Amino acid sequence: MDNSHDDSEDYQLPADTLLVLQEFLREKELREKAETTGVTNSAGIEENWQLSQFWYNENTKEKLASVVDSLHKKCQTTENDLRVALLCCPSLYNHVKKITENVTLFEFDERFASIGSDFHHFDYKQALEETYLDDSKECFDLIIADPPFLSEECIEKIGIVVQKIAKNDCKTILCSGYAVRDWAKKFLHLDLCKFEPEHERNLGNQFSSYANFDLDGELAGKM
Repeated sequence: MDNSHDDSEDYQLPADTLLVLQEFLREKELREKAETTGVTNSAGIEENWQLSQFWYNENTKEKLASVVDSLHKKCQTTENDLRVALLCCPSLYNHVKKITENVTLFEFDERFASIGSDFHHFDYKQALEETYLDDSKECFDLIIADPPFLSEECIEKIGIVVQKIAKNDCKTILCSGYAVRDWAKKFLHLDLCKFEPEHERNLGNQFSSYANFDLDGELAGKM
């Protein structure tokens, strides 16, 4: 009986295991780069790789801000003011704040408490708690979310939060990896868009956007 083992034999990791491994290797690479150079947002706060923070580049911030501006102007025609929630995307805050005063940053990183009353400490892992975020229930006209992890559990809980804080006609934008496209549809009922958000750092995973409205149409001429 031949018990020899061919080391050249190919093995394939399950898709979910491979995704976790890719995330680990990406964060390891970015951590090593951060030892010599850091990327700060407009508030002067540097990315924290341990929190899976990756700031958008200026072009992406301007494009997303242009969507906020367009929707804000439409709201003003009905004598209402657009209420915006930013979930885990603090690098957008200053750009959005220039457009509307009614913006709330839901963020785990307490360094952003420095922005004052617009800061709301947020932990997506608490989404299943019955009374979590009841103070923000059905408050927002626009939600822009950038979950920290490309996992089904994270996207599902972000979906629960979005459902709670959104008004009935709320528009939602999700910026995340292409790998979460099925979960974005399942848990947030969002469709894949052409717009691809970009970051100051060159991330290894393909990044995509998802929305429940014509995001690409809003960005027409800006892409």
